Amino acid sequence: MSVPSKGLAIDGDEVRLTQVVNNLLTNAARYTPPGGRVEVVAARERNEIVLRVRDNGIGIDSNLLPHVFEMFVQGARGPDSESGLGLGLSLARTLTTLHGGTLSAHSDGPGCGSEFIVRLPTSIASDLFADVQSQRQPTNPRGRRILVVDDNRDAAEMLAYLLSSAGHEVQLAYEPSQALSLSNTFRPQIAILDIGLPVMDGYMLAREIRARLESATPVLIALTGYGRDQDKRRSDEAGFAVHLVKPIIAEKLLEAIDTIIVQPL
Repeated sequence: MSVPSKGLAIDGDEVRLTQVVNNLLTNAARYTPPGGRVEVVAARERNEIVLRVRDNGIGIDSNLLPHVFEMFVQGARGPDSESGLGLGLSLARTLTTLHGGTLSAHSDGPGCGSEFIVRLPTSIASDLFADVQSQRQPTNPRGRRILVVDDNRDAAEMLAYLLSSAGHEVQLAYEPSQALSLSNTFRPQIAILDIGLPVMDGYMLAREIRARLESATPVLIALTGYGRDQDKRRSDEAGFAVHLVKPIIAEKLLEAIDTIIVQPL
């Protein structure tokens, strides 16, 4: 650790920024073999607080580096590394961006370790911070009711955490019958459906929701691993307004939600 003893003040949500640091440290530990080294270095650089998390672990291949912040993306792990969902870095970048900051990654390649760099406005630059935040206000205010349907519980819960962090009210369903029940009681404004659901796939579920709720049908977003033209046509035919292909970039998902015109609460 190399952090000034008097600390470094910033404007931010302590819980969310703690999650950013926790995710970066977890990532470093996951990809650094036992006996390796992880460094945390923080300093003020002009009107920014810069936090660097470095490790001497397995590094990041140049082909993977541009995609490390996409949801569900993971690099190859060593025999002693723990597995994960590939959501931690995506969430860390989203939370950093929501604070008016940036999160970037650097690696010289396999076996050369990695470095993740967080840049956040300092507290004395509160006017700049407020200006950045005002520029990021969506056309439609956040705080929508969103139903997330995915039979992968871990992925669903992480997605719900991401959406909740952005100010939305979220309910989870892990299978179609539960989703239909919640559609009647929760009355979501937006429903994010995984296409690869058991028993009833996302296309069938979308049609059933539309048939049951009619004019109260939420705006439907499809999450799928397939992005071919025929897959998008199937989404259109089933009533989906948005077709997102995995791995999902968290910022793009939030931007898509922000631009959707929903029925008033």
